[in-house]
Amino acid sequence: MLNGAHLKDYCPNGLQVQGRNSITKIACAVTASAAVIEQAALWGADALLAHHGYFWRGEDASIVGMKYQRVRRLMQADMNLIAYHLPLDAHPTLGNNAQLALKLGLSAQGQSPIEPLVWFGEHSDDPTIDEFCTQITNVLGRAPLIIGEPRARLGRVAWCTGGAQDYIHIAAQLGANTYISGEVSERTYHEARELGINYLACGHHATERFGIQALGDYLAQQFGLEYQFFDENNPV
Repeated sequence: MLNGAHLKDYCPNGLQVQGRNSITKIACAVTASAAVIEQAALWGADALLAHHGYFWRGEDASIVGMKYQRVRRLMQADMNLIAYHLPLDAHPTLGNNAQLALKLGLSAQGQSPIEPLVWFGEHSDDPTIDEFCTQITNVLGRAPLIIGEPRARLGRVAWCTGGAQDYIHIAAQLGANTYISGEVSERTYHEARELGINYLACGHHATERFGIQALGDYLAQQFGLEYQFFDENNPV
């Protein structure tokens, strides 16, 4: 279902740390942090399903320090760690982009031919940026950072969850009036102004909370599993 063979990812997708063979209780989280592992272990999870797992490209491969403590706790609990990164972002219905659009009332019309992770569409009400940001705040539980004109109409929208601020050029090429992502860099301010596009930085964690929940709920229904989402108050 989450076929990532066509995506050039930064980490292995699928089973990352092996645990017990039988799975009846599955915990889900955006990131497989130490705090989440502990909560999942106390709940008695057989597997932890995360968007952000381990073994990222370019990082030290040694299992030491913080990584050791995380892996050690997983093994103590005999808990599987299963992670899907870009395949979860890209999934047409359960993915982060699809779920964020659903939550924010955006109608997807397509994906960029240059970078398929960038989606585009529109909001049926075409609210002002200010009005839309109020909606975002209600949905995500945090106010987005606005680069642009709050009184402008939302217009054509492009979006890509997580740390995709550097795709703003692709959003501009799609003719978007507004681009939504999670993170923001110093350069994003200048790029947004010079490209003539409104940019809404809504939080990496906040924009990627819904895909993993949709996947967990789907698996629970398909296989009769107990499922629980463990969230963290991550402001980034």
